[in-house]
Amino acid sequence: MERCFLVLWLEAPLQSWGSSSKFSRRDTEQFPTKSGIFGLLLSSMGARGVQAELLLHLSQFRQVVVSYGKEKKSRPSMLMDFHMVGSGYDEKDAWQKNLIPKKADGKASVGGGAKMTYRYYLQDARFAVIQELDVALAEEIERALKQPTYDVFLGKKHCIPTDFVYRGTYSSFDEAWKEASVIAAGKNLVPLFQVADAEASDPDAYCVLDAPKKYGEQKQYAARYVVRKELNGYKENTAIY
Repeated sequence: MERCFLVLWLEAPLQSWGSSSKFSRRDTEQFPTKSGIFGLLLSSMGARGVQAELLLHLSQFRQVVVSYGKEKKSRPSMLMDFHMVGSGYDEKDAWQKNLIPKKADGKASVGGGAKMTYRYYLQDARFAVIQELDVALAEEIERALKQPTYDVFLGKKHCIPTDFVYRGTYSSFDEAWKEASVIAAGKNLVPLFQVADAEASDPDAYCVLDAPKKYGEQKQYAARYVVRKELNGYKENTAIY
């Protein structure tokens, strides 16, 4: 199978990449998750529903994420956004009553149904994603990213990219890395750290629950192992690949 390397540039005021969040606390990883990146690609392709076969095909390809910043020691800062869900509605008003969360059986929740939630975001983060693919799929994704069927966003629907996401397809990893470095240099950015797929036997690997097996209403995710490497502004090709 002939392979190539897709380069994505992810930049926005806010990004959010959850891997193990619950309803009341929506955390974010410090880097784009594989489930988030695959969701972005499938959204642009208009691929709705479970998509188990396509996700299985994508799972065989490696991915490298590089974080960039203005200074060697800088890191994307974290923002916590506090939400009250279902509060402030008048139960006597039929329309407003429908907006109050209910139990599964439709009855009123204990305490009125209002829920406190906490949403976490990365602020002013910038990432390059180098995604290995087979050539046929890469061509399909390239067309989709240039004319996406559904909106492309960075983790959540209100996290809108502020620069072009698709940055080319390359025949080698080194060429893709060079393109990411050129984009970063044009913005006066330096590489901070990288995260790459790894084997479980790697002593530096740790587990992230972000490898999607199924989307749709009953989502399923598998664990994957990754290695994080600090780059500290070093611009040469030191990627773990």
